[in-house]
Amino acid sequence: MDGGLIGAIAGGFLGFAGGAVGTYFGIRKTNGPRERAFMVKAAVIAWIAIIIFIVLLVILPQPYNYLMWIPYGILLPLGITKCNKRQAELRQRENGS
Repeated sequence: MDGGLIGAIAGGFLGFAGGAVGTYFGIRKTNGPRERAFMVKAAVIAWIAIIIFIVLLVILPQPYNYLMWIPYGILLPLGITKCNKRQAELRQRENGS
């Protein structure tokens, strides 16, 4: 095996492991059942969306695969912002504030 292939495999594994750890702790640190259920749903949607993005990057021919970065770069920050707002609302509601 050459260094590039080993680096690609190791990088992919580390990225997946980091995402899994982040997902686990993001769900674990929730305060109540509604917030936890929302975070599980949000995590599933995010994982599916990212997997679809990666698959499209691999299967689409160049240069069209680079166009996938446009919706990803727009939708990811919007999704994170919406998710954070919803989680804050649920946390506030469950704390009785």
